[in-house]
Amino acid sequence: MTLQQMEYIVAVDKYRHFARAAESCGITQSTLSSLIQKLETELDVTIFDRNSHPIKPTKLGEEIINQAKVLLFNVSQIEELVSAHKGESTGKVRMGIAPTIAPYILPKMFKHLSKEHPDIDLYVEEARIATIIKKLERGELDLALLATPLNNSELLEIPIYTEHFVAYVSPNEKMYQHKVLDTSALPVESIWVLREGYCPNRGIFPFCQSNGGKRATYEAGSIETLVKIVDENGGYTIIPELHVPLLHRSQQNHIRHLHNPQPAREIAFVIRRDYVRERLLNILVDAIKTVIPQNMIYERLKKFTIKL
Repeated sequence: MTLQQMEYIVAVDKYRHFARAAESCGITQSTLSSLIQKLETELDVTIFDRNSHPIKPTKLGEEIINQAKVLLFNVSQIEELVSAHKGESTGKVRMGIAPTIAPYILPKMFKHLSKEHPDIDLYVEEARIATIIKKLERGELDLALLATPLNNSELLEIPIYTEHFVAYVSPNEKMYQHKVLDTSALPVESIWVLREGYCPNRGIFPFCQSNGGKRATYEAGSIETLVKIVDENGGYTIIPELHVPLLHRSQQNHIRHLHNPQPAREIAFVIRRDYVRERLLNILVDAIKTVIPQNMIYERLKKFTIKL
């Protein structure tokens, strides 16, 4: 049993195709197939059902592949320990990010890393929170940038910044005449909301406790589309404050601040508890600090680096 074989079964599971998996690993299909067969013979199990189209793992094969992913993750951690000892910051980083955070962070973050740390290969996957958490647990992602808390004992949360919410209100709504809105009195019947957006972490909005109302729930994660829905259909929505600069000047007139209470979300890096890539984590934090207004950054991060 070798690390190469672990990489190969993970690749086949990813592509569900021996030829594409072999290409991704930089070897011939015959070499990949023979080494996987050798592993199956050694373990006396069948990892892949070759009669299915596309190829898929057996039930036991899925468990073996999940363990292989964790094993490969731990190997990368050892490599990182060595790199950190040598003072190197190179390497591949696999990061997950929520759709309601990505537009405000990624464009400038990519630019900063490309200029300041060109040797870092940052791979980013934008996905639903549940998907990202599963991939973190299986070692398929190194870290993630999410709204927290997640209440997951297997993961460690490192708060980076706090972001307030504001209301985007149609001029057709009665509350449009008010410059500041009472959060606890927001009308349930005229809200447009994301499926994943405001309720899981705080639950302070009235619509978080209500299943009523005539408005739809938008299943995707695009704040921009929510704004367009309000422009076209009336009502209002709740958006992160970092989205406001992305609005047209005329649209910014529709922003209303909230109080009683002032709703906010905590954005944090989420990692496995066995994560050791401290140097790379701090490089990513520094990149975010160049993007986010300083008043939003956690005070501790303004003075100290993260210690794992």
